[in-house]
Amino acid sequence: MSHTLKQAADEILQRAVAGTPGVPGVSAIVTDQAGNIYEGAAGVRALGDDTEMTPDTVCAIFSTTKAITGTACLLLVEDGSLDLDAPAKEYVPDLGDVQVITGFGADGTPQLRAPTRDITTRMLLLHTAGFGYDFFNEHYSRLVQEQGLPSVITATRAAMKSPLLFDPGQEWEYGSNIDWAGQVVEGITGKRLGEVFQERIFAPLGMHDSAFTMTPDMQSRMAKIHQRGDDGALVATDLVLPQEPEVHMGGHGLYSTTLDYAKFIRMWLNDGAAPDGQVLKPETVRMAAANHLGDLKIKMLPGVVPSLSNDAEFFPGMPKSWALTFMVNDEEAPTGRPAGSLAWAGLANLYYWIDRQNGIGGFWATQILPFADPASVGAYLDFETAAYASLKEHAAA
Repeated sequence: MSHTLKQAADEILQRAVAGTPGVPGVSAIVTDQAGNIYEGAAGVRALGDDTEMTPDTVCAIFSTTKAITGTACLLLVEDGSLDLDAPAKEYVPDLGDVQVITGFGADGTPQLRAPTRDITTRMLLLHTAGFGYDFFNEHYSRLVQEQGLPSVITATRAAMKSPLLFDPGQEWEYGSNIDWAGQVVEGITGKRLGEVFQERIFAPLGMHDSAFTMTPDMQSRMAKIHQRGDDGALVATDLVLPQEPEVHMGGHGLYSTTLDYAKFIRMWLNDGAAPDGQVLKPETVRMAAANHLGDLKIKMLPGVVPSLSNDAEFFPGMPKSWALTFMVNDEEAPTGRPAGSLAWAGLANLYYWIDRQNGIGGFWATQILPFADPASVGAYLDFETAAYASLKEHAAA
């Protein structure tokens, strides 16, 4: 399988870099339950610099952080210290003060009311608590532009003081919910989120290049985030997520590598197993990997701030649900990914999938804004398709 896949995947990565518009650099991995079956990279870490992109290149992984925070919450459930259905304000008192925004007054002042029910940690993990993102929601965009609400990427407590868009549990809205779930972890453990990650997830899995604050060695291998302009041209930026963050943002704040993230994917493929023991119990993994939204479905993410995101939806027209804490495709995807698989993405055009049925998953890392960049996401889907074509060929042999 790996020989067939290597040739096809190498060609896809090279085309992604050479295309017009292309990507500056990409790193990608496919893993099965035993280990990586493809590791590849193409292009450079930053335009204007000839340092090659490699599988150990460090990237801001943005919302692919979320599943790691979800895993930390599940560990606390196993410990008996977290009740997913208890009011989350029991762990984070500030959540008891959050109000619902109903609109804006004639003078632009936000109109607020008390919510009809308490937020639970389950709602935070499912994105049904009511929090949003300014780049995907018009109300939040107005709060940033007109009311001075800081962007979540400032990693400040002030950035988290945003209202709910609806009563908790009423709808699905992608947003800063899992930043708050990270605060639940801190409230229970009395430790910073990164410390919990290190002790209970990164160390057991051998993830040595994942952290909210980069080591000097990680900084030396960092790829730059690029901004694509209206003309399609890319410019390298100096954007770096806060390295002494006031808040460890469980929704987006980590730096990591494709090699490291593949270890996390492999843990989910192996029912929670680590190289030496277990991170999560098999029954926890099976529970978490199921659809927890009921009849609700996730929806398209509108690109409200064009510099940060295009309109974004995986497999438009296909129903998709949410697990703890992943997207679930309810039907077989065009790439060959079977129904019930897990996946998500990060703002700078990082993408992954976890197919527990076939025991295969992958991670694709570029550093480009805005999200859902056609050159990156298109090549990623080709990459995943190649993995399944190779899988089918191997099964038929």
